[in-house]
Amino acid sequence: MKTNNTYFLFLLFFCQIVFCQNSDREEIHGIVQVDSAAVERVNIVNKTTQKATSSDKNGNFTLFLKEGDLIVFSAVNLVTLQKVIVQSDLEKTILLVQLQTERIPLKEVVIKEESKITAESLGIIPSDQKKYTVAERRLYTARSGLLDRPLNWISGRTAQLKKELAVSEKEQLMVKLEYLFEENFYIETLKIKKDYIRDFQLYCIENNDFVSALKSKNKTLSKFYILTLAQNYNKIIVYEN
Repeated sequence: MKTNNTYFLFLLFFCQIVFCQNSDREEIHGIVQVDSAAVERVNIVNKTTQKATSSDKNGNFTLFLKEGDLIVFSAVNLVTLQKVIVQSDLEKTILLVQLQTERIPLKEVVIKEESKITAESLGIIPSDQKKYTVAERRLYTARSGLLDRPLNWISGRTAQLKKELAVSEKEQLMVKLEYLFEENFYIETLKIKKDYIRDFQLYCIENNDFVSALKSKNKTLSKFYILTLAQNYNKIIVYEN
């Protein structure tokens, strides 16, 4: 009998605590979104009261809150958000919470040649066969054949295709260069102004030594050449201005 009375008193005391915690708090309805899309299963914890809930399939959640409460929103692949409730939050019909997707930066990706699955490794084409870009194939076609070559030369098509090939090669070099160094490297290390980065890259791919290092995927050597090129380029810009 004494045990039952003790249990009853404990339950009554616990209910009073819960009631006191919520008596000065308002029931707030909120929605969790990422890029305007509702997010399900986001863990929402009121660190002040240690009460927790989670968002449903429409991103909806409900919590008892008051000004000054610290709310933590967390989920897999999302950036954890800690929000302190202010008076304006309590005055809103719906508390809209925007979260961001967790992004994991990759500093460097190394692709091992032996791990590649290619047409050569599958035996579809001979391993020693030369690979041609679209521009190279067009030029090869224009130069082959008994009649094609003189006719294309007379019409100027071969000269035009040579120009297209040169442009295509430079575009490929620019793509490699864009992935090799980040924007901050140009601005902070090379002292190239942001508006001049593209022009400087074009300046670099006109240098044969740098192009050779770039084609060989030698980042160390490429960095060595680009440091020298940056010094020369900055002198040119100062002179022109």
